[in-house]
Amino acid sequence: MLDNLNNYKIILGSNSPRRKELLAGLGVAFEVRTIPDIDESYPSSLQGEEIPEYIARKKANSYLDKLADDELLITGDTIVWTFTEVMGKPANREEAISMLSKLSGHVHEVVTGVCIVTKRKQETFSVSSAVCFAELSMEEIEYYVDNFHPFDKAGAYGIQEWIGYVGVEAINGSFYNVMGLPIQRLYRELQKF
Repeated sequence: MLDNLNNYKIILGSNSPRRKELLAGLGVAFEVRTIPDIDESYPSSLQGEEIPEYIARKKANSYLDKLADDELLITGDTIVWTFTEVMGKPANREEAISMLSKLSGHVHEVVTGVCIVTKRKQETFSVSSAVCFAELSMEEIEYYVDNFHPFDKAGAYGIQEWIGYVGVEAINGSFYNVMGLPIQRLYRELQKF
């Protein structure tokens, strides 16, 4: 289905097990390549989808000098956007509990920015999904944080885990985007690339 990519070796620039699982679901061969400690800071003037697009591009640019002519790299970044605040990955238990307390009973957006890059071309896009959380008790929040350790997830939660089962009332948009990679849109972008 992605025969246009036959001349490329596909590289996923991510350590995320969810991104690996989702990209594997497309049935394309790829290898994972990571660079440790890429700076994920961004200008404070950026809002919403501008943030993960900027970071996905920044990640991709870190690989450019190591990319071979026949390699196609995919990088991504996911944020939780409360419309006033950006939530990345929590640093510790207290921050995770704080984030989930703020999300409880409210709608937020999960925005994933993706960058597809070769030595000659770069495309960046983002996908947003609105997620409606039910009211969560402190007991439920602490149970999730203590048993699922969501410190590698934007907004301190994984929709595919227990908190998603009991807390997510509705989603408007891509479920897989909330997991960390808008795979349907990525597929379409790869077809055009």
